[in-house]
Amino acid sequence: MRRFSVTTLRNFGMGKRSMEERIQEEALHLIQAIKETGGEPFDPLELLGRSVNNILNLVVFGRRWDYEDQQFLLYLKITFSLVGFIRSPLGVTYSAFPRIMRNLPGPHQKIFQNNELLTSFFREQVESHRRTLDVDSPRDFIDCFLIKANEQKDVQGSEFFMENLVYTVLDIYAAGTETTTNTLQFSLLVMLKYPHIQARMQKEIDCIVGLHRLPEVAHRTQMPYTNAVVHEIQRFLDIVPMALHHKTTEDMTFRGFNIPKGTTVIPMLGSALWDPDHWETPEEFNPEHFLDEKGQFCNQAAFIPFSAGKRSCPGEGLAQMELFLFLTALLQKFTIRAASPTDTFNLGTLRRAFRKQGLYYQMRAVPRMCTEGGGD
Repeated sequence: MRRFSVTTLRNFGMGKRSMEERIQEEALHLIQAIKETGGEPFDPLELLGRSVNNILNLVVFGRRWDYEDQQFLLYLKITFSLVGFIRSPLGVTYSAFPRIMRNLPGPHQKIFQNNELLTSFFREQVESHRRTLDVDSPRDFIDCFLIKANEQKDVQGSEFFMENLVYTVLDIYAAGTETTTNTLQFSLLVMLKYPHIQARMQKEIDCIVGLHRLPEVAHRTQMPYTNAVVHEIQRFLDIVPMALHHKTTEDMTFRGFNIPKGTTVIPMLGSALWDPDHWETPEEFNPEHFLDEKGQFCNQAAFIPFSAGKRSCPGEGLAQMELFLFLTALLQKFTIRAASPTDTFNLGTLRRAFRKQGLYYQMRAVPRMCTEGGGD
C-alpha cells in the first residue's frame, strides 16, 4: 500500500510542476480569504486547514471545495477532532486497550461515530468514481486504486480491495491535513514572536521573487534564509515526536542492547531533533542551525521530522512543498502581527500545547506596501 501510494502521489505531481501549480492556486484562495479579514484579529487555524485540506482533496478526489461549503467544514472538523483524540491521554489508552475501550462509555464513542461518518463519505466518493471511471484517463488517487484493483481482481490475497482504499484515503486525508496545518499555524506564531526573522524573510522574498508573481519551488535554493527558517520551524516544533511502530525482522544488537526478532520498536524522532550533539542551541529557535558560515543553506543528518529510511512519511515531498509555498506567499502579501500589542508568546510552552489540546490564538494580517524587488 505504501509503495502504491508513493508512486501514485508522485505520478499526480508530488514534487512536480502540476502539484506546485495546484498549491499556488490554493494559496490565492487563502490570500483572498485573509484579505477579507480587513486586518482585524482572526484565528488562522480554520483558514489554513481549509487550504491544506483542499490540496489533498484535489489529489484524492480530483476536486476542491469552497471554503464555506458546510459539508467540507464538517468533515474538516471531524478530521481535526480525530487526530486530536489520537494524541490525547484517552486516545493513548484506546491504542493500548482497543477491545476494552470500544465497549466502554465515554467521549471516545462520539469520535467513533464521527469516524464512521467520515469513512461513509469516502465510500460514497469511491462509488461515484467507480460509476464514472475511465481506465485510460485516471483523475485522482481513487481512480488509480480502482484501476489497480481491477487488474488484480483474480490475484489471491491482493491488498487492493474496498476497505484498504477507504482507510488509505483516511490516512492521507487526516495525517496530511492536521500536521501540515499545525506546522503552518506555528510558522505564523514564529513570525509574531520574531519580527526580525519575518522582516528578513520578506526582504529575501522581495529580492528573489518580487511582487507580481507567486513564489515557486525553484526559488527555494535561491532563498537560503527562508529555507533555513522553514526547516528550523519543523525541527523546533517536533510535531510528531514518535514515529509509527516498527518491528525488527531479525535478532540484532543496538548500542549494546540485544533486540530479538519480532520486537516492536517505536523510534523517538524528537531525540534526534533536540540532540545537543547535533544542534548548537537545541532548545532555542535558531535558523542558523541550517546555515553555514557563508550563509548558505545546509541540511543536517539529525533533521528527521518525517522519520527516515524505507518507512519514512510518504507525504514528505508534498508537505515540504506546501510549507514553503503557502508561507512565502503569505509573507509576500502580508505582515503578520499579534492581535494585540500586549500579547506575549512562549514558543516552548505553546509547542507542548500541540501535544495536548492543540493551539488556538488570534493574529492580524496587514497588507504589505512593498518596494519593488528583483525577479519581476
